[in-house]
Amino acid sequence: MKVIEVEHLHKRYRDHVAVADVSFAVDEGEIFGVLGPNGAGKTTTVECVAGLRVPDGGTVRVAGLDPQADRNGVREILGVQLQSSHLPEKIKVWEALDLYASFYAKPADWRELLDRVGLTDKRDTLFGKLSGGQRQRLSVALALVGNPRVAVLDELTTGLDPQARRNTWELVEQVRDSGVTIVLVTHFMEEAERLCDRVALIDAGRVAAIDTPAGLVAQVDSEQRLRFRPSGPIDDSVLLALPEVATVSRNGGQILVTGTGNLAQVVTMTLAHAQIIPHELRLEQASLDDAFVALTGRSLSEETA
Repeated sequence: MKVIEVEHLHKRYRDHVAVADVSFAVDEGEIFGVLGPNGAGKTTTVECVAGLRVPDGGTVRVAGLDPQADRNGVREILGVQLQSSHLPEKIKVWEALDLYASFYAKPADWRELLDRVGLTDKRDTLFGKLSGGQRQRLSVALALVGNPRVAVLDELTTGLDPQARRNTWELVEQVRDSGVTIVLVTHFMEEAERLCDRVALIDAGRVAAIDTPAGLVAQVDSEQRLRFRPSGPIDDSVLLALPEVATVSRNGGQILVTGTGNLAQVVTMTLAHAQIIPHELRLEQASLDDAFVALTGRSLSEETA
């Protein structure tokens, strides 16, 4: 079932076109990624979905509702955590949740939410005293306090250290497992690959491609590269006889095998049969960044550096 449908969305700010032509649909129960560099139109797109911006063209539907014509209905369905959202420094954690809960007819139990996001011991802490990771966890709780079917999380882990980022990823997965559909806006490749069921690559206000992370990579390069140092001699012909193997090359004591399918499995089984141990074994594949380069002509990591 499609819970969000966006068709030919267009949004302009004076002479600047923020969103030129964006179309996508989000299935209920998935984590749908909106991936692209800063300034690509990601945030403007989700703000239009949430009813916070008025589109200049195209249509947006959330569970069949128009975010502009039925704002109250959409607000009951969709919770939002925006990159630019900020709370007063002196508001306590529990006060923020209690305030947001008062906006809804049937809110979630914010005390249960506090436990769910791991902030029970911070309930009386001032917002200004929270760490970056704790603030993001509170943002997630605020997005969920209305018991939404859909949660929009915009650049959720920007500015977090690696451990806090991974902790936040685990929280996002827990939220999805509880039945909430998630739209995740990000410019982190690893985040999209780890969390998203499908990804829309956005570039210069347009959709470059939509697919699973693996599907996007496969569009670019389905070839796998397996590198290792064999513990003993093995003839190239033994590896080339495997249907999954395309090429075998050597550089000093290192062997590079390219191919497709279950390359790593069949090569390692063949080596084991020959009583050879593959030292420094490494499987290399194309990444989402490679897919972005192929589809847009530039690297997302460079754009966001």
